[in-house]
Amino acid sequence: MTADITRPGKIIAIHLSYASRADQRGRRPAAPSYFFKPASSVGVSGGTVERPAGIELLAFEGEIALVIGTAARRVPLADAWAHVGWVTASNDLGLYDLRANDKGSNVRSKGGDGYTPLGPELIDARTVDPAALRVRAWVNGELRQDDTTAGLIFPLAQLVADLSQHFTLEPGDVILTGTPAGSSVIVPGDVVEIEVDAPDAPGAPSSGRLVTTVTQGEVPFDGELGSLPAVDDLQRTEAWGSAEAAGLAPAGATTEGGLSPELRAKLLEAPTAGLSAQLRRRGHHSCFIDGVAANIAGAKIVGTAKTLRFVPFREDLFASHGGGYNAQKRAFDAVNEGEVIVIEARGDATTGTLGDILALRARTRGAAGVVTDGGVRDFHAVAEIGLPVFSQGAHPSVLGRKHVPWDVDVTIACGGATVQPGDIIVGDGDGVVVIPPALVEQVVDDTLAQEIEDAWIAEQVAAGHPVDGLFPLNAEWRARYDAATGAEEAR
Repeated sequence: MTADITRPGKIIAIHLSYASRADQRGRRPAAPSYFFKPASSVGVSGGTVERPAGIELLAFEGEIALVIGTAARRVPLADAWAHVGWVTASNDLGLYDLRANDKGSNVRSKGGDGYTPLGPELIDARTVDPAALRVRAWVNGELRQDDTTAGLIFPLAQLVADLSQHFTLEPGDVILTGTPAGSSVIVPGDVVEIEVDAPDAPGAPSSGRLVTTVTQGEVPFDGELGSLPAVDDLQRTEAWGSAEAAGLAPAGATTEGGLSPELRAKLLEAPTAGLSAQLRRRGHHSCFIDGVAANIAGAKIVGTAKTLRFVPFREDLFASHGGGYNAQKRAFDAVNEGEVIVIEARGDATTGTLGDILALRARTRGAAGVVTDGGVRDFHAVAEIGLPVFSQGAHPSVLGRKHVPWDVDVTIACGGATVQPGDIIVGDGDGVVVIPPALVEQVVDDTLAQEIEDAWIAEQVAAGHPVDGLFPLNAEWRARYDAATGAEEAR
């Protein structure tokens, strides 16, 4: 039974370990990373877990838990599994509403009372192959997770050996080995069951089903003591497992970054010079992102804005916001197909606001491009990746010289223009313009109509006519134009 592990000395959990989960998140780590959970978070089968008042995103994670049997300190990989005494089931529950300020430590989001139920039975680690274990999870009787340790990025023994490099793993310590794809949101009244077994081992040993029921809490968090729960679409997507499951992207949706294929095609045809003229006619004079040029000759970008804000460098703020899974990384990890990442760098060209790795990530995610009023590291490598980037040019500086990555999906200032998430961004050889979504259909249609008119005017100028009265059309030339275009339409 699990009575001996109700108060382990340490609970160490890994962030990402299954290929299926990493692929779902769109990022595969090169090495394991970890966080601690308090011993007071341990729960038992048949218990309850509270979703606190004011929380939207409580999620379950079915996992294999390793219980250390003998002390391990700097053990080689070949000997690591011998230090595991038992294997059992665990549910690494978490509140996505509280993740933002924990910066990957998960102290508040995963440290709640009962948020690490274990059990109900222990499997003798000596009787199983660590590469042939299975974890499954059910919610209200429906199978939600089903994966094996063959799908791990990092073998179980590697986790033991790696952690033992840094501190002593003591008998009774618990290692939570990560969750596969299928983790999702649960609500009060849901019943979650987790089982770990070794179906191919003699006797098919099993942990039995670890049962947890969700209840609704009545006490909200006190905002005067700490940050309150907050969610955005990124957290909803990761908590539910996908944007579609979170209700953010209907199945079969044909839009890219919020633009229909038809509207995107029109915007790709429309020049920024024409778009800016139409915006000016509607009283929008501050629609330009000034001082930026494309890294790829002839590049054209069209998409909806995903914003990233840098603030001026300050030592204490960089210490709290510059490292780990910071706002810059979150923006590039979460950009969707057809979106343009727009970066507020305060117009400072002596900064590298992205480099080749982040550019590759954006390209892989299907981003339409990047606009930054700062500089770009690895300038030529970014261009070779094929990601259109409009910037102030190349600069080799690293993050932390001038900026602190501060926030994503907020209203920003870039190159003298205000940009809000979801604004329409169009860039070409003349520059970059920002179009309010409510105006885009009318602006692009009028721009394309004006392009047809301008092409006809160009023909008349090429034929030797003076521009006076022709550009723009006076009444006489307007009548000629209407007659000419009407005759063409009749044919």
